[in-house]
Amino acid sequence: MTTPLPRPDTVRTADEFVALLRTVKARSGLSYRALERKARRAGDQLPTSTVAGALNRVSLPSEEIVAALVRACGGGPETVEEWVRTRRALAVREQSAPATDSPGSAPEQISDPAENDRQDRDGATGRQLVPCLLPPDLSLFVGREDELAEACRLLDQEGSGPETLLVTGPAGVGKTALAVRTGHLLAPRFPDGQLYVDLRGFGDDPAEPFTVLGAFLRALGVPGGAVPTELTSRIHLYRTLLAQRRMLVVLDNAANAPQVSDLLPSGARCAALITSRTTLADLAGRRLPLDVLDSATGLALLREMLGPDRTAAEHDSARSIVETCEGLPLAVWVAGARLAARPHWPLARVARALADEQRKLDELAVGHIAVRASLELTYQGMAPTTQHALRMLALLPGPDFAPWALATLLDIGLSDAEGVLDDLVEVHLVEVASAGAAGFRHRLHDLVRLLGRERAEREVSRQERAAALTRLLGASLHLADFAAETLSVDFLGISQMDLACWRLSPTDADQVVADPLAWFNDERRFLIDVVDQALDSTDIASAAGLATALTTLFQVGSHFDDWERVQGRALKTALRAGDRRSATKLHRCLGELTTIVDRYPEALEHFEQALLLAEGEGPAYRASATAGLAYVHRLLGQYSSAVRHFEEACELARSAGNANCLVYATNGIGVIDLELGRVEAAMAQFTECLRVSREAGYRPGEAQALRCLGQSHRELGDHPAAADCFRQAASISEDLGDRLGATHATCWLGDVLVRQGAAAEGRRLLARSLWAYREFGNLWGEAATLYALAEAQLKAGRPGPARRRAEAAVRLWRQIGSRTWLAVGLDTLAKAHTLAGDPAAAALARDEAEAARAASRHADR
Repeated sequence: MTTPLPRPDTVRTADEFVALLRTVKARSGLSYRALERKARRAGDQLPTSTVAGALNRVSLPSEEIVAALVRACGGGPETVEEWVRTRRALAVREQSAPATDSPGSAPEQISDPAENDRQDRDGATGRQLVPCLLPPDLSLFVGREDELAEACRLLDQEGSGPETLLVTGPAGVGKTALAVRTGHLLAPRFPDGQLYVDLRGFGDDPAEPFTVLGAFLRALGVPGGAVPTELTSRIHLYRTLLAQRRMLVVLDNAANAPQVSDLLPSGARCAALITSRTTLADLAGRRLPLDVLDSATGLALLREMLGPDRTAAEHDSARSIVETCEGLPLAVWVAGARLAARPHWPLARVARALADEQRKLDELAVGHIAVRASLELTYQGMAPTTQHALRMLALLPGPDFAPWALATLLDIGLSDAEGVLDDLVEVHLVEVASAGAAGFRHRLHDLVRLLGRERAEREVSRQERAAALTRLLGASLHLADFAAETLSVDFLGISQMDLACWRLSPTDADQVVADPLAWFNDERRFLIDVVDQALDSTDIASAAGLATALTTLFQVGSHFDDWERVQGRALKTALRAGDRRSATKLHRCLGELTTIVDRYPEALEHFEQALLLAEGEGPAYRASATAGLAYVHRLLGQYSSAVRHFEEACELARSAGNANCLVYATNGIGVIDLELGRVEAAMAQFTECLRVSREAGYRPGEAQALRCLGQSHRELGDHPAAADCFRQAASISEDLGDRLGATHATCWLGDVLVRQGAAAEGRRLLARSLWAYREFGNLWGEAATLYALAEAQLKAGRPGPARRRAEAAVRLWRQIGSRTWLAVGLDTLAKAHTLAGDPAAAALARDEAEAARAASRHADR
């Protein structure tokens, strides 16, 4: 049974009202974070800092906060309305009552603000007191011109109420400097004075509103004995004095909204400028977030400090200092101040010291100013759970990450990890880097990461750090394998899931990898870094498993350099560790890569090594390696060996239940039939591949079967049917994000369109395919496209361009070593020579074509 909420009908003062609100919250049994989430589901905004501030002060919270809090604690509409009515009645009572009984704040003493304003600080001259509490303006102020202009624009306008500007950003980004410069520029706009206070929001002794109000009142001319002794009375007197004045109030280094809300002026012609390392999300006002400096502005700051000659003489070192500081103004300033005080030091000395991560934070200190101390203040002001999150994030192999990575490090769910990240973003220790496929990606500034790593090494045990990184590897492996399985492109047929020691929940995994290709594009660099980090540990099998799981994603995105480097390193590590099973999988994957980039001898070696290492393993480990080996033999025109291996691969694939590999091998047999002129037999194989692919949901196999059926129709002269097959294949590959597969289909579609008479459109598609193949580094595709372009030029009666295209195709097929297609290219070259009136050259080309066919037949025996 739900406990009814206390009723507010008995309260008589604001103190009693807030105390009863605290009782409501306590009886709900909900944490501040849980209240925030529950309020959000109800359509309310109830940040944790707002609730904490409202329940730990004596003044009345706003009606919105009262209603949202009571509603989140379980109050129904009638209960919420009763609480709001009581709050309104108390507010009216407070406004009509005297501010306080203290002699210094009697109503008659403040009833005429204009008269009070005319009191002189010494009581004699009758001049109005004009407080000017701003710190001196900095002579060195580089960059921020746009932000400064925006701050002045937002504050230099008179509206229906006071303007409030919130300048937020990480520690050391220059918030105070901007605020002080803005205050001095706007001094004429606020002739009645400028108030300033450093609230020390993240220090050990943050300023209390009660104390600050006392200082402000004395600056406004209130004698010390007349300053009220109660917070509410100080607020009332402060706002009364400012009501008719034009004043700027600068509240620097605020921790949260409760620290500043009582200090905000209410006069219509006043303005407040607040700086904070937090976002102050629960405070109303215009916002101006500050980011780090770009490289050019950072260099300009260093140049102003050291002089143009000194920075120009060591330009590379100067740039290195700015880049190592990652544009943080405080860090650049500290480095510059150290060098300015030591004119005999070369810039290279500081640049080298900053490049050493072990010394970096220690080097960024001069006098009493240190980057480490500035960051430490923010760190110490955070809750223990948020501090722990920062320590764990510093273990990541790179600065950019998604929320799921933090979930793995902390062993929590995705939504909980997002909540922790919100807290880190709130204090600007983590920044939102970009919008990714599954939400926002975040980033740790390098200096923050160093602080977190130092703290992790001191405060987190080695075992706990290792366990967190093991979970990260497991989750990365799980998600990569899940994404690859969803795409269903590869024909390896061996899941890596059993190597994943930690996984996100099914719901979280579905959310993260809702769009597998987009997810991989976001995470590619991060996943590669995870592999590299893991290969330096002892869990070689899982690291190699992640490298293997990335094969599909590397292939579809044509990330061939990444593919070769990551799996090449993983293979060497697995072989050194004697991990035959991992080496088997990696050899097979690298065989696929070297086949795609037309390095056939290497491909044969990889596939043969995979089969050698797979001795004693089940059919799953041998099926795809055998199929890959067959494919290379087919490309080399060694048809007997190719058919034998393809047939063996079919049997192994059936035994292993690997439909993808079965389609791949069956299709390979069909291609051999087609290249040997057995078109009907080839079409039967391709039709079977299409059926099995569709039943298995293997869309890459469906695209491949359609491409091959298109080739069969092309051989039979049925160009409309061929074009239809190629269009379907291209559409499937484009949907999969497989640009190389789509290019294969587009190339042959262009060839067919030329044969149908649509020469201009056909040549356009062929030209587009040629550039794509060159981008991929796919020599076989480039040769095939050049051959098709040569045929197109022959059809148009242009022997010169046809000969040049055919010669280029022939050179590539010689380089690749494909005798069958070399003969095809030579036939086209012979036709070009004939059309050009050079029968001798045509005869030589035909003779070489016949020799290539004979060599292919001999090699196939």
